[in-house]
Amino acid sequence: MAYDRYVAICQPLHYGTLLGSRACVHMAAAAWGSGFLNAVLHTANTFSIPLCQGNALDQFFCDIPQILKLSCSDAYLREVGLLILSCFLAFGCFVFIVLSYVQIFRAVLRIPSEQGRHKAFSMCLPHLAVVSLLVSTGMFAYLKPPSISSPSLDLVVAVLYSVVPPSVNPLIYSMRNQEIIDALWKLFEYNLLQIKKTPIIPPGLPLYFRKSQE
Repeated sequence: MAYDRYVAICQPLHYGTLLGSRACVHMAAAAWGSGFLNAVLHTANTFSIPLCQGNALDQFFCDIPQILKLSCSDAYLREVGLLILSCFLAFGCFVFIVLSYVQIFRAVLRIPSEQGRHKAFSMCLPHLAVVSLLVSTGMFAYLKPPSISSPSLDLVVAVLYSVVPPSVNPLIYSMRNQEIIDALWKLFEYNLLQIKKTPIIPPGLPLYFRKSQE
């Protein structure tokens, strides 16, 4: 998405060439393939770790740092190494995103129209904020030392990187679509009209009055 916006804002005349259907397929395949490979490696490693401190986690899902706390052998070091590698790869992607947005902001600041600058910033800043929240809290959750770990802190951090970004993303991008906003407003007006048409009859009224109202 950062590359898409970089090309759209910084090289608009080459957008069709740089981001054709083939380029989009390649980027989607790279994202899905790397995510699937990362998930398979972590799943295989965590299933091979022997647990000697029970199987109850202080978390609402099977978070890898919480699983490693239950390990009783040196086998978890392999998973720790894989976690560090994954965090470095995620940080590299984040650096690429930041560099893309630096170029985008430099191009936006050269736009003479204040309305155009506001529109570009309002489109880019929410995406950058969500990605920054995801990467920063995720890296903190997986790389923080055990000395600063606590159940409440782990829970808050897990919610910030696993629940908030997926929940906020549809809201951010759909609310920027005027057609969706118009459809939601029409739905709201329709429901409000139906509520006004529905008579509110107190339960203590006589039966004949209820029938006359119906």
